Amino acid sequence: MNAKVPPNPTSTSKPAGDGLRFYGVWLLGIAALIVLPMIFSSGGSLTSFSLIGIAIVFALSYNILLGQTGLLSFGHAVHYGLGGFAACHMMNAVVAHKWPIPLPFIPLFGGLGGLVFAIIIGWVMTKRAGTVFAMISLGIGELVASSSLILRSVFGGEAGITTDRTALPKIFGWSFGPQLQVYYLIAFWLVLSAIAMYALTRTPLGRISNAVRDNPERVQFIGYDPHVVRYLAFCFAGSFAGVAGGLAAINFEIANSAYLGAIQSGLVLFSTFIGGTAYFFGPILGAILVTYLQLGLTSVTSVWQLYFGIIFIGIVMFSPGGIAGLLMMHRPLVRAGTLRTVIPSYLVAIVPTLALACGVILTIETVARYSGGEAINLFGIGFKPQSPLTWISAAILLVGGGFVARLTWRRIAEAWDRAATVARDRGYLA
Repeated sequence: MNAKVPPNPTSTSKPAGDGLRFYGVWLLGIAALIVLPMIFSSGGSLTSFSLIGIAIVFALSYNILLGQTGLLSFGHAVHYGLGGFAACHMMNAVVAHKWPIPLPFIPLFGGLGGLVFAIIIGWVMTKRAGTVFAMISLGIGELVASSSLILRSVFGGEAGITTDRTALPKIFGWSFGPQLQVYYLIAFWLVLSAIAMYALTRTPLGRISNAVRDNPERVQFIGYDPHVVRYLAFCFAGSFAGVAGGLAAINFEIANSAYLGAIQSGLVLFSTFIGGTAYFFGPILGAILVTYLQLGLTSVTSVWQLYFGIIFIGIVMFSPGGIAGLLMMHRPLVRAGTLRTVIPSYLVAIVPTLALACGVILTIETVARYSGGEAINLFGIGFKPQSPLTWISAAILLVGGGFVARLTWRRIAEAWDRAATVARDRGYLA
């Protein structure tokens, strides 16, 4: 394991270029966070951006467990919710005792709330991985969520705990009343948390967590305790989830039992897996997509959760690497210059694939709205759920689009194999 690999003389200039690209990506992301409110300045846009920022921090914290350490948790929202409650209690305490603690420091207490709970329960939970850990996390998550309705002195019952972020001491003249100021606060903590979590993946703990995920027996053989590694990763994940919960409490000025529920745990699982767990930016893409769909679908359909399930099943079946995995699959083809041979096949497959998607949407909405009789508006075209024409259209789109799409997908696979073979011959594909 300690054998040294001789340096490759042809790659001596790569580290400098890689370093420039690395810092360039981070600077570009920070610049985008600064500029976005200047382009999209409406209240709805700022609220959406704030929710996406919170979701990104939450998804990245979950990926410490799932992607880095291989721990599937069904109760990660516990740390998120406890972080939110801790932040609300801290804000109320600051106002009541007139402590000189401004609002930007409150997410630290949310992270502390998530960390403390992780320290308490983590040692027992992380003794085992796999199904045992998943079931324990589900049980504890439901236990805490149900207890939040009983322990009113801590969780406030069904009403939750409310607070007022503008009552805290101002900093640089900011009261954090306007949504723009809250957005920049969330953006600041997003950048800080993302850098910290990325740095964690490059540490020896992050590397050994990957080893525990892949082969815990071998890790134990070389002298590390997989239980301790899982426990430390669990604590880090809980603390950053608490930071996300603290940001949510600041944004909504309330914390309630919904923060702790299974829906919240399911959403972060969807975000992380749909985005892709193998790459750091995967959960970021997943959080953006899921939050955007959640905000958009809830206003147009009552069965929006069903669409999430279909997307999740599709990703699991056809692209286990998530969106990030799909994107990174094209990198060798781009470097080898063979991607242009695959693009025509993609363009041919767009139309039948969209027809299949429209068929799925029309079928679901027809079934969901059949009893109520509410009209369906699909891309500007009206459909009546009780009309036989609607059912026929849905069947044609679903069956016909699926059949033609499958043929075009085979063409994509053939073009992909040819392009990958050329890229492999040129040394760009392992």
